[in-house]
Amino acid sequence: MYLILFGGLMKRIIPHIMIENCKEATRYYHSIFGGEIKNTQLSDGIEMFKGQEGKYIHAELHINNVCVLYFADIFNSHISQGSQIQLALDLESESEIRTLYEALAKDGQIKMELQETFWGATFGVVLDKYGVTWELNYQKE
Repeated sequence: MYLILFGGLMKRIIPHIMIENCKEATRYYHSIFGGEIKNTQLSDGIEMFKGQEGKYIHAELHINNVCVLYFADIFNSHISQGSQIQLALDLESESEIRTLYEALAKDGQIKMELQETFWGATFGVVLDKYGVTWELNYQKE
């Protein structure tokens, strides 16, 4: 049902890797895969990350025009090996993000309520009933 309803609307699915020493790890993967490191954001000066200065809240490795990996440091979380990869959905509309959020949360667990963010997007995180974590992002124009 959802494939038919949303087919063609979603912009892309991006692996989001939560990792210790993100800056070092991003450079490591860059040395292996090549490409370009872009859009790095430090936690410095952001109230919700107070005490976590110097860590990356976001970094991107653009391997080519199609392949992109997102990275972030681990912040006060209990991430075990094997669970540090989440799938980020870059969505097309407010209605699409709300519908997917509600569908995934119905039998899953909300990790972060759907909300407006400091980067100008609507964003939420849901752990689905199969243990897959989905980051839902709709970047407003």
